[in-house]
Amino acid sequence: MAMNDTEMSKNLDEAAGLLASARNAIALTGAGISVESGIPPFRGPGGLWTRYGEPPMDGYQRFLQNPRDHWEERINPPAFRRELNETLERSKPNAGHHALAEMESMGVLKFLITQNIDNLHIEAGTRKIAEIHGNYRLVRCTGCVSRFPREEIPLNEIPPLCPRCGQVLKGDTVMFGEPIPVGVLEQCLENVERSDCMILAGTSATVHPAASFPEMILMRGGSVIEVNLYQSPVTDSCTVSLPGQTGLILPMLLERLKLKRQGARPS
Repeated sequence: MAMNDTEMSKNLDEAAGLLASARNAIALTGAGISVESGIPPFRGPGGLWTRYGEPPMDGYQRFLQNPRDHWEERINPPAFRRELNETLERSKPNAGHHALAEMESMGVLKFLITQNIDNLHIEAGTRKIAEIHGNYRLVRCTGCVSRFPREEIPLNEIPPLCPRCGQVLKGDTVMFGEPIPVGVLEQCLENVERSDCMILAGTSATVHPAASFPEMILMRGGSVIEVNLYQSPVTDSCTVSLPGQTGLILPMLLERLKLKRQGARPS
C-alpha cells in the first residue's frame, strides 16, 4: 500500500478536487483515527479485547434481564472497562479530528458519521455528527431514547430511571446484540443517501451497518476517498486511496483543499 511522494501528491490533488466539487460531502470515521490519540483498538495486536477477551455477544439481552448488574459494573468496572475509561479520559483530539472539523467549518463537509465512542470529534469542533455506536460520556433512556450527560444522573438508586419518562437508563454506547438507536440510524442513512462524496478515515469497513455506507455511495456513482494506514475490504473499489496515518494525511488533504478552492497550484 506504500505510495511515493509523486503518487501521493497526485492522489491528494484528485481527492481535494472531488471534495471541492461535491454538493454533499460527508465523512465516516473508525478506530484508526482514535488510535492516534492513544486509544487502543478493540481487536488486533494490543487490542483491549485481544488482551481481556471479547464482551458477551448477548450483552444487551443480559442488560435487559438485569440492568442492575450493568450499573454495578459501571460504578465498579473490571480491569478491561477501567483501562478503557482511563484511556478515554486522557485522550485528546489529534490533527485528523481537527482537520475534519475545519472542513465542516469551511462548508465542505456536510456531515460526519463516527463509529467511535470517544467524543473526540465533538471536542475538536465537529457539530453535524452521528455517533452510531454512542458516546461514553452519555447515558440513554431505553424508553424515550433521550440522552443525558452521565454526571447529571444521580446514582443513589440503581438502575437509575429516566427523568423524562421513568424508564431504565443505560450507558449510551451500543452493546453487542443491541440495535442502533432508530433515530441515529435514520440520520446516517439520510445523509448517506444525499451524499456524492465520502471521506472514509481510519475504519476497517467491516462493521455493519456502517460498512455498507461507502458501497451505497459508490453504487450511485459517487466518490469515496479512503484515508487509512491499512488496506480495507473497500480499498480497491475506492475512488482515491491515501494510505497513511489519518493524523498526517487529513491535514495534508485540508491544505490541498484550501489551495484548490483558492485556485492555486500546490508547490
